[in-house]
Order: sequence, then C-alpha cells, then structure tokens
Amino acid sequence: MTEFLRALMPNVMARLPELWKSCGETLYMTFAAGLVSFASGIVFAVFLTVTKQGGILENIPLWTAVDKIINFFRSVPFIILIALLIPVTRILAGTAIGVRGAIPPLIFGTAPFFSRQLESALAEIDRGSIEAAQSMGTSPGGIIFRVYLKESVPGIIRGVTITIISLLGLTAMAGAVGGGGLGDFAIRYGYQRYQTDITVITVIILILLVTAVQSLGNFLARRAAH
Repeated sequence: MTEFLRALMPNVMARLPELWKSCGETLYMTFAAGLVSFASGIVFAVFLTVTKQGGILENIPLWTAVDKIINFFRSVPFIILIALLIPVTRILAGTAIGVRGAIPPLIFGTAPFFSRQLESALAEIDRGSIEAAQSMGTSPGGIIFRVYLKESVPGIIRGVTITIISLLGLTAMAGAVGGGGLGDFAIRYGYQRYQTDITVITVIILILLVTAVQSLGNFLARRAAH
C-alpha cells in the first residue's frame, strides 16, 4: 500500500510529516481565532440587537458607531486586511508572520462576519416573546439570555457552522503571506514548485474538514430545533 501511495503522490509521501504539521496548524488557527471571534461576535450581535431602533436598550448613536465599525472590517478583503493590520498584529502577537501572526487578522476578519450571522438569527425572535418578558418585569439581561439567546440556538448553531467554514478558507488564504497551515503548505510546494499532488491532497483535506463541520452543524441544528 505504501509503495502504491508513493507512486501515486510521491511529493506528498516525501513531505508527510510536514503535511500533518500543516493540518495541525490549520486546526489550531481555526480553534484559536474561532474561540475569540465567537465570543466577541456574540457580544457585538447582542449589542446591535438591543440598541437598534425599537430595541430593549435603544441607543441609536452607539448602534450607528458599532454598525459602521463592523461594516468596515467586513468590507475589506482579507488579504488587504492582513497587510493593514501588520502594526496591530505585531503589538498583539509579537510577530506578523507564521501561525501566531495569522491569528489577529483572522479574528478581525471573522468576528464581524459572525456577528452579522448571529444578528440575523436574533432578529428572527418573535417580538411577542420579548414583550411578554418585559410585561413580567424581566430585566434586560434576563431578556438577552432567556429570550434572545435561548430561543435562537438553532440559528446560532447555523451561524457558527457557516463561520467555521469561512474561517477554514481564511486560514488557507493566510498561507499566501506565510501564515502557516495547509494554505502555506500548498502554496510553497504545490504552486511554487509545481507539485500538483500536494495541491490536490490539500484541497481534499479542506473539503473533508468542511464536510465534517457542515454535517455536524446540520445535526446539532436539527437537535436544537426539536
């Protein structure tokens, strides 16, 4: 079997340890950036939901400011965002290259995206449920946790799924500027050295990761909806 694989994809087999290391780097970047992005995305989404016009804590000036900031980071292409954030990345991570240097741009690129996904999920909450909670004297904090977040769990799961898939794509893109992971591995060997089997296996691994995340997300969303 080993000889067959060596004949089928010689460059991959010659760099197998480096391939596994790149897979680990991609998973690490996804987990580390995803954890911070999800936490900050929830905060931003809830803030936008409760401070918008007609919200339980309506504050249009603050809503406008946060909304514009999120729109700014969402509108900047990720490759440009990496370059734009180099000074900030050096302050936060101590370097602007490698896996550690890729995490801050990944957070800045993912958190606004996730906050919009979650904001859409929160917007689907029935206004009657919110008014009922208010009529019973529930505090704003209670409404946020017992109504908004509790009732939108399936939507949150779908948003998390979409965001993780998007984040996997961004980690691969970070490889274009030496960010490490599967993207960097594919570019250094598959693209720059014309080793097609490395490009193919990298694409297959990313497809498998995306499929696994999507399947798990669909399963959890169905369970949460029942």
